[in-house]
Amino acid sequence: MSSSPSVVKVSTFGWVVILVILTASLLGLPLILPPLPPPPLILLFFPVGIMVALMCLAFSPSSAAASHNVAFYSSSV
Repeated sequence: MSSSPSVVKVSTFGWVVILVILTASLLGLPLILPPLPPPPLILLFFPVGIMVALMCLAFSPSSAAASHNVAFYSSSV
């Protein structure tokens, strides 16, 4: 007997059933549950803050470029 760890294997049909149930709950629960109050204004700025932080990181120079370990493409025409 082999002592391999048991792995949960779900067939494609099982994944389809899971996705159909998830879709049905996302469509049906808002009709059943009462409406929620709007979130506080500060919570609405969290995604904007994350986007600003990611843009600052994207456009800031990296330490690899400062230590000259990176080759940059330049066209001399």
